[in-house]
Parts: sequence; C-alpha cells; structure tokens
Amino acid sequence: MGNKEKAKERREKRLQEIRFQMTVPYSDNQRWWSKETVAVVTGGNRGIGFEICRQLAVHGLTVILTSRDSSAGVESIKSLEEGGLCVVYHQLDVVDHSSINQFVEWLRENYGGLDILVNNAGVNFNLGSDNSVENAHKVIETNYYGIKNMIEATLPLMKPSLVGARIVNVSSRLGRLNGRRNRISNVALREELSDVESLTDELIDRTVSTFLQQVEDGTWTTSGWPQVYTDYSVSKLAVNAYTRLMARKLSERPEGQKIYINCYCPGWVKTALTGYAGNNTVEEGADTGVWLALLSVQTFMGKFCAERREINF
Repeated sequence: MGNKEKAKERREKRLQEIRFQMTVPYSDNQRWWSKETVAVVTGGNRGIGFEICRQLAVHGLTVILTSRDSSAGVESIKSLEEGGLCVVYHQLDVVDHSSINQFVEWLRENYGGLDILVNNAGVNFNLGSDNSVENAHKVIETNYYGIKNMIEATLPLMKPSLVGARIVNVSSRLGRLNGRRNRISNVALREELSDVESLTDELIDRTVSTFLQQVEDGTWTTSGWPQVYTDYSVSKLAVNAYTRLMARKLSERPEGQKIYINCYCPGWVKTALTGYAGNNTVEEGADTGVWLALLSVQTFMGKFCAERREINF
C-alpha cells in the first residue's frame, strides 16, 4: 500500500471515529451552557456556517446567525425554524466597519454581550485546478481582516464566566506554515511567523500586504507563495498566525474573564466554497468547530485543530 492509500485509510478511520463521537450526547456535567449562552456565527447562511448554527441550536444555545446578504440569511432562518429550531438573525458584513458597529450595538442592547464567536465567513474564487489571484484583495479582506475586525469589535462584549468565553476561527490546512505541501518557501518568513513570542500584528499585516503588492506587480508567482489556492492559502496562513498572536495576548486574563481562542480546519467539505467537490459532509466539517466551542474543560488555547484533535501549524 502506497503513502497516499495509507493516508486515505487513516483519514477514513478518523472520520469513522468522529461520526461515532457525533452520536454521543453531552452528559449533564459536560453541559456548561444554557439558553442564555449566546453564540454568534458569521457567514451562517449556508455551508459550514449554517451547520454550525444548526448544531449549536440543537444543543440549546441562543444562536445568532449572521450573513452579508439579508435575504439569504432570512431564508436560512426559515429553514431552521421548519426543523423546529429557534435561531436569531442579524445582518453583518465583516468587511464593513459600519455594519460591524451596528451589529455590536444591537448585540449589546439585546443580549448584553456574547459567550461564543465563530468566525466562519469566508470566500474562495478558485475551484479545481484554478489558481487565479484576480480576487486576492477580496479574499484577504474577507478571510483575514474580516476575522480580525470581528474579534477586535466583540472582545469588549465577551461575557465573564468560570468556563471562559470562546472564539473559534474557521481556517484550513492550506494555510499551514510547515506542511509538506503548499507552504511558503521563504524560510526566514516561516521562522518569523513560527515564533509566537515575537509574533506581531504588524508582521502578519506586512506579510499579506507584501503578497497583495506582488499580486499587483505580477511578481507573486516567483516569490515563494503557496502554489495551490494561493490567495486563499495566504489568507488562512494569516488567520492561523493571528489566532496564535491573540492567544498570547489573551492568556494573561484572570480567572472568570478567560477567553479561549483556537482555529480549526473543517476538511475538504462538500459546500459551495469547494464547488461541492469535497470529501466530508457539512456535518463532519462543522463538528470540530462546535466541539471546540462547547468543551466543558477548555484545554486548548491558540491551537490548530482538525477531527477533534490538535494538528501542527
């Protein structure tokens, strides 16, 4: 059996374990949340975001589904209501600061804050073997800066609790620093981004700005950037780095005011983002994000996860 076949066999075995775990209900002593626990999900009108909303609602939380397109969001709410679930909708464009400010003010007035933030909103314009960077600015703006905007805006509204508030960033293995495939070839930059203690907002922003500048001047193809899904990969590389940076910043918060932040890869999921060409179902893709959000004893902080386990950045 070749390496590819072995990897496929391991992945399928792990997915079988996850499918079983998904059928096991939370026990009473694991359920730290209640109907008063507020979870906000960005980009919740379809795909993984929609499924995360559905699963959190099934578990009995107050779920606020947000989307850029109001009509799509309202239709998603109707679909969940038809399934017997109660989910709240509010319009939110993660790259529009006025939209974020309006949402935050509405959230403060109506719920007093939030306990869980799932940053799911994202875009990808390449399917199959395509690797155009025509939409690179929009990809970076949405996938990286959108997450950064939301975290900065909602941190003051994170409710204090004994179990801690949670931030879950939906990311991708395509953004791994040290993966065997698709990593950036600039060793010095990889080392800088790997050093959590010296990691800064400026370094991450400069990295994506350099990429976008090279997209503009046409030098990106020879500058060592990932060669598959390049703009998407760079955006998720930035998300992963920002997750680690924020974990360092948040780690000093006292008990009762803890905020746990992690990112995860849902896998290659059958959604519009992949042209429905993925291997995993949306239920499987959403599972680890929901698992991270609901851990009763939070042992993960600044970690990258997939299939309910930690993986390497």
